Amino acid sequence: MKTIIQPIILSGGSGTRLWPFSREAYPKQFLSFTGDKTLLQETVSRVEDMQVNTAQVQLKAPVVVCNELHRFLVAEQLRQLGFDECAIILEPIGRNTAPALTLAALQAVADGGDPVLVVMPSDHHIEDVAGFRKRLMAAALKAAEGAVATFGIVPAKPETGYGYIRKGEALGDESFQLGGFVEKPDAVTATAYLSSGQYLWNSGLFVLRASVWLDQIRLHRPDIGEACRDAFAQAKVDGNFVRVGKTEFSGCPSDSIDYAVMEKLADGPQGIASIVFSLDVGWSDLGSWSALGEVSAQDGNGNVAVGDVFVKDTRNSMLYSQHRFLAAVGVADLIVIETTDAVLVVHKDKAQDVKAITDHLKLSSRQEHVFHAKVHRPWGDFESIDHGERYQVKRLTVKPGASLSRQLHHHRAEHWTVVRGTARVTRGDEVFFLGENESTFIPLGVHHRLENPGVIPLEIIEVQSGSYLGEDDIVRFEDQYHRVEA
Repeated sequence: MKTIIQPIILSGGSGTRLWPFSREAYPKQFLSFTGDKTLLQETVSRVEDMQVNTAQVQLKAPVVVCNELHRFLVAEQLRQLGFDECAIILEPIGRNTAPALTLAALQAVADGGDPVLVVMPSDHHIEDVAGFRKRLMAAALKAAEGAVATFGIVPAKPETGYGYIRKGEALGDESFQLGGFVEKPDAVTATAYLSSGQYLWNSGLFVLRASVWLDQIRLHRPDIGEACRDAFAQAKVDGNFVRVGKTEFSGCPSDSIDYAVMEKLADGPQGIASIVFSLDVGWSDLGSWSALGEVSAQDGNGNVAVGDVFVKDTRNSMLYSQHRFLAAVGVADLIVIETTDAVLVVHKDKAQDVKAITDHLKLSSRQEHVFHAKVHRPWGDFESIDHGERYQVKRLTVKPGASLSRQLHHHRAEHWTVVRGTARVTRGDEVFFLGENESTFIPLGVHHRLENPGVIPLEIIEVQSGSYLGEDDIVRFEDQYHRVEA
């Protein structure tokens, strides 16, 4: 019988500990840190390049589960890899990994058959991809027989930032019965785990049949199973986006795969084999700036320097510059991250505490934890150049063939000047074209639309003026990206 492998990519994380690079509207899985591909693209490629399609094994296109806010980022990054038709399941609200996997399993069964699901977070780094694929195939073959498999990372140090998996009886080929899951330990306990050789880092990677997961979630968390089935029953397909029922899914309890099911399998006989495969492939979840530094190229003094950076008498430091010249002299064990609108300075020993900054920004009703200075949209992007009381200046870049929605604003007027390319402008009942160095004015309350009919990016300088300049002062009437609310 042919084994069907269905990759499931869970892309709901926010990556707050990699602020200010990673932000809620553009988190770390959509960024590239260690190569040309983003973390999401590396995750997809890790499986899709396996070349395993044979008479015995068939590999299907991935299914991605993501936040509604990130749908266009996911679609564009998959398109760049040649996956235009992948199912992208949109979560109207985050409910952790167990509900996300349940939705993906329901989608996999709806597509036909009972595939082996390879469940992967979208934001991990793996150095030995060939070694990972070998272990993955071994796990997939076990899962095809009805087992539930996970991967435990061989620990390189007494890490307190990861949960652990306890090994059970050895099964051969570096696999073991699943002995149990352990919470993040303190330093003393983590050192004891490392010395014992009986513990592995919890990778968050799982391999099992879709029907097995649905049976187990129905058995152990019927409330999650029922809420997800109700939400999936209300799903509407919009291109390759699968929009589940918002009301039904919002009532779903939040829980992780580990807590909801896997810990129960490790607690005792369940009539199902639960296996942990030992994995030693240079894995990292890139959960902090220190973790990123460990997988980045370093100079002779242990420094990671990226961008326009100068170092002197500096050691064991991370220096990233996106926008300005950054110099470090006579320092050690520092992390300095510079972006257009924020600078982070933190001691390496406190890298896990960066989340406290994003918590502060939330409580202060600021936006630096949500958006970068450059905000991405399905039609292109915009960047705030200057702002003050009752005015704001932005640079808009519109992709060739793309169009903003037909919209109006209740509180602001706009003045557009074309810097590069050609614009097609709708203003009320008028439709006209603007070339480079030409401009127009959009009065408050007037329907308008901006389009790029050309073959090069359109660049616009937009000057906004009015009593309120927030992004929520947009009323959409027509939109090719289906952003018009009913």
